[in-house]
Amino acid sequence: MTGLSKPGCDLPEALVLEILSKLPVKSLTRFRSVCKPWFSSFQTPFFITKHLHNNNHLNLLHKGFCGDTRDGVYSFSQLSTEKGRNFSVKEIFHLPFSGKGWSDLVVDGPCNGILCLELGDGCDKAVLWNPSTREFKILPQPPHSTSFDFITLGFGYDSQTDDYKVVRFVVNFFEEDSDAVEHNHQVDLYSLTSDSWKEISYPGVEPYDLPPFNCYINGVYYWHATQPSAHFILSFDMVNEKFSTLPLPQSQTSEGFYSHLLDFNGLLGAIFYPDEGTEKSFDLWVMNESWTKQFSIESVPGVEMFLGFWKTGELFIESLDHQLVLFDPSTRELKNLGIHAPKWSMQITAYVESLVPINARSEHEGRIIISRPARN
Repeated sequence: MTGLSKPGCDLPEALVLEILSKLPVKSLTRFRSVCKPWFSSFQTPFFITKHLHNNNHLNLLHKGFCGDTRDGVYSFSQLSTEKGRNFSVKEIFHLPFSGKGWSDLVVDGPCNGILCLELGDGCDKAVLWNPSTREFKILPQPPHSTSFDFITLGFGYDSQTDDYKVVRFVVNFFEEDSDAVEHNHQVDLYSLTSDSWKEISYPGVEPYDLPPFNCYINGVYYWHATQPSAHFILSFDMVNEKFSTLPLPQSQTSEGFYSHLLDFNGLLGAIFYPDEGTEKSFDLWVMNESWTKQFSIESVPGVEMFLGFWKTGELFIESLDHQLVLFDPSTRELKNLGIHAPKWSMQITAYVESLVPINARSEHEGRIIISRPARN
């Protein structure tokens, strides 16, 4: 058989391809064994791109921490997005590179279904992970001094060269003598195509906060940044590899507020809420040539931290007792989803399924452990 249609099937190959491109990755993985043309087609750039554009079903990952701070491990729970399932846990991923004990594992992305993970606290490890295909790739070490502090990173896609890139900020320390330690700032850029790092120019401003507070949108990564007495946004264009800056909304400062940058329908958004108090109000601003306040949500009780929006407008929130909670602004209903994690370890990531390869190891080669909770 040379075509995509199975024997006895009169459907045009283009229509078969169109139908297949709308299926979940799990189904396509099973269908690879149906016939060799299907197996080959699923690996072509044309089909991978078509599947990415045709598949708009959002998946949810919850990052949490299991156990005590010395022997516990990070895990990722895939939450059900089916109606009536109330975001119950479908699968739990235990990744082999996260190690044991408390450390700064942060999730950046998604970008075309791929996530970038950074494991800090001296481990200095960056990983690309496609949770749909279960592939992961541990990135090579960038060049830097033997003594350094990791600051933050950014992950995105260069559409001109079809390349995925990671921007990484560190501070290097050098002992000049027994009483003095010199330091410099370094910015490195990783290319998946070349599987290598190169040093790029430091932009002269200090980005801060980790990926839960920063974001990637349409080829540009955005960080909170600071200079003496000034707070603003630093951006990096993945295509031309240039930094630029833009202001925060004029009526907002970072003093006394948490601020999260986010993708709001393809535009840069910023949500602000107080960093103290048991009831918190939220202001969402959107950048469309200039900053415009989109809406405000008043007096939500029991909020520790904002985690993200769901597609129907609800807010995922970490409560003061560190439970995952869903808040509906239209009804003001707070729904406890029954998931707990230590303070500040919780993170919610919505991603589309993707076949995008990262030239990586599979779950079997890398010993990703997948478990499924018992059903009541």
